[in-house]
Amino acid sequence: MTTSHDPIRHLRYLRQSLSQDNEPIGFFISAGCPLSVPMPDGEWPLIPDVKNLTLAINAVLGANAKYKMLLCELQKAGKNTENIEDVLSFLRSLLAVSVGGEVRGLTEADLNQLEKDICGEIGKKLNVKLPDEETPYHRLCNWVRSIDRKTAIEFFTTNYDLLLEQALEDLEVPYFDGFVGSRKSFFDLRAVEDNLIPIHWSRLWKIHGSINWHQELKAGERAVCRSSSPDDGVSHLIYPSHLKYEESRKMPYLALIDQLNRFIRRKSSFLILNGYSFNDGHLNDAIINALKSNPTGMVLALQYGSFEKTADEGGGERYPNAYRLAKRQHNLNVWTDDKAIIGTNIGDWRKAPAGQDDDKDLLNFVHSGDVKNEAGHIAPNVKLGDFAEFTNFLKKFIGLDAGNSVDK
Repeated sequence: MTTSHDPIRHLRYLRQSLSQDNEPIGFFISAGCPLSVPMPDGEWPLIPDVKNLTLAINAVLGANAKYKMLLCELQKAGKNTENIEDVLSFLRSLLAVSVGGEVRGLTEADLNQLEKDICGEIGKKLNVKLPDEETPYHRLCNWVRSIDRKTAIEFFTTNYDLLLEQALEDLEVPYFDGFVGSRKSFFDLRAVEDNLIPIHWSRLWKIHGSINWHQELKAGERAVCRSSSPDDGVSHLIYPSHLKYEESRKMPYLALIDQLNRFIRRKSSFLILNGYSFNDGHLNDAIINALKSNPTGMVLALQYGSFEKTADEGGGERYPNAYRLAKRQHNLNVWTDDKAIIGTNIGDWRKAPAGQDDDKDLLNFVHSGDVKNEAGHIAPNVKLGDFAEFTNFLKKFIGLDAGNSVDK
């Protein structure tokens, strides 16, 4: 018997889960989300994807002999030269063994300068502003502002940009990101771990660092600081991997990963992932281990696009790591446009027969599919993996028009 999932039933579950004012609700914002921001003609995307970001950085630094040498060594190691996170991770692995000497023809000073140059170029590309106040980021933050909750909303992000901060501040949503102070804000581990923050403040945990974080010497020790905007001439603290840095680099990363772990382990926690491809093994382990220890917790991964890649894309599963994990972990659900894995069961979306469900608000988010499923029926699509569509869903249920991207 072929499994299928009723989209109306599960959309209703999502709506009800988001309406709970006393349960922990979190949003995990990852690399795919900035691609959903509409831009003036010819200017999209606001922030390039990893491949195009890497190509842009390679073009800028390509004339640097040391950078060429780094990419050459990266290629020899079988790593991807078109993934800037692989480049940074490899560079930092070399830094860890280069102290006072040289590795693969690059000195410690060479590697430190390359790290600063790479992070500086990332900062230039990612230090952008949202085009207006009607973006998916603003819709998400407006939903947060519009609800009266007894527990704080928590945001987790692997993105280094400042788009969430901008939207939160545009809409005057108070939040805490682990830093305190106004001139050179510093990371306050005690406030993070002891949760010494007002309940009405949202929490923003930037797991992979940020383009406005850097290190400074304070009383002879390196401290992690946050500026109001990225500073030129400093090495931005960006963590594309879980490499073991010196303690001053390690502390924020591990503290924020621990916040993700704690959140998922809370009773009846509900975490929604947007734009995350499940390609970070360390993050995957943190999520799955927390879910295993808390059967009352739920993680819903909203994935962009169809379950399978198209023939033009080469075919095969679009998010194999996500599917593998969801097939084994009952409280990790994965939704794509045309299929879902819910309670470890994979199936097409399939609406109940006409007349059995007249929830028109939810029907607005069930689209006509493009292909027939295994049973020969045109399968409906649920496109909440598009961050714009998901935030339209949120907007609809604070009593506002859901906008043009929702079928009427």
